[in-house]
Amino acid sequence: MQKPPPDNSKLLLQYAGLGAQLVVLLGLAVFAGIKLDQKFHFSFPILVWALPLLVLIGMITKAIRDTSRKNDKK
Repeated sequence: MQKPPPDNSKLLLQYAGLGAQLVVLLGLAVFAGIKLDQKFHFSFPILVWALPLLVLIGMITKAIRDTSRKNDKK
């Protein structure tokens, strides 16, 4: 017996939401990094680099967890 094809529109919306979340969080991290670097008067813009890097690491971890859960359910 054949299985029905998966609902790709739900999957597409989920990944589109993940992409939008990534863009918004990166923008906020850069903005916060600029403001915090100005506030603490760092000579090198360390927080402009560190905060977006932390966001990327967190989002990659979230994506790995989400996709591994989908593979476990199959």
